[in-house]
Amino acid sequence: MEKKKKLRCPLGIPGGIIAALVGLILLIVNLVNGDYLNALLAFALMLLGLPFVRVTMMVHLANDRLDEIEEKLNNNKK
Repeated sequence: MEKKKKLRCPLGIPGGIIAALVGLILLIVNLVNGDYLNALLAFALMLLGLPFVRVTMMVHLANDRLDEIEEKLNNNKK
């Protein structure tokens, strides 16, 4: 029987990328229109989206490494 991998939800990565891209687009549009307050908010959205992607990727990598370690430990016990 084929071993099933644990299901991980990678929606944080595309969500963070979309937030960063929307922030960048809104930043450019608001700067062109001269709306500096909304440009500041768009810049904040962009700055929040980028680290969110990195943290989500690090969490998924850490979970994958832990699964490999658990699998090695279970194989050594048998």
